[in-house]
Amino acid sequence: MAKNKNLDGAPKLAGQAANLGDLIAYQEGSVVSRTLIDKKAGTVTLFAFDANQGLSEHTAPFDALVFLVDGEADIAIAGKVNRVKKGEAIILPANKPHALTAVSQFKMVLVMIRA
Repeated sequence: MAKNKNLDGAPKLAGQAANLGDLIAYQEGSVVSRTLIDKKAGTVTLFAFDANQGLSEHTAPFDALVFLVDGEADIAIAGKVNRVKKGEAIILPANKPHALTAVSQFKMVLVMIRA
C-alpha cells in the first residue's frame, strides 16, 4: 500500500476546512493511504483505491467507521457483502472479519476508535 503523506498544495487541516477527496490521489493499480489523525484514542486515515483493488479479509480489535468520499465499494462483514457508495457510511464491528473491494475507484475515510 502506497503512502501519500505530503501532497503538494494540500491544505493543512488544523483549523480550516478542506475537501477530503482533494487530499489524496488515485494511483494506478494501488491502494494509497494518508493518516490525518494518529492518537492513542484512535486514528483517522484517508484511502484511495484504484478499481479492482482492495483489502483482503482480516479482523481488527476495535470498531471502525468507513465513510466513502468518492466511488463505490463492496464491503464484506462476516461474509455479508454491502455495496457502499459515495456519501454512505458503514461500521466495521470489532473482531468481525471484513474485506473491501473497489467496484470502481473509491476514496474513503477510516475512523478507528481504540477503546
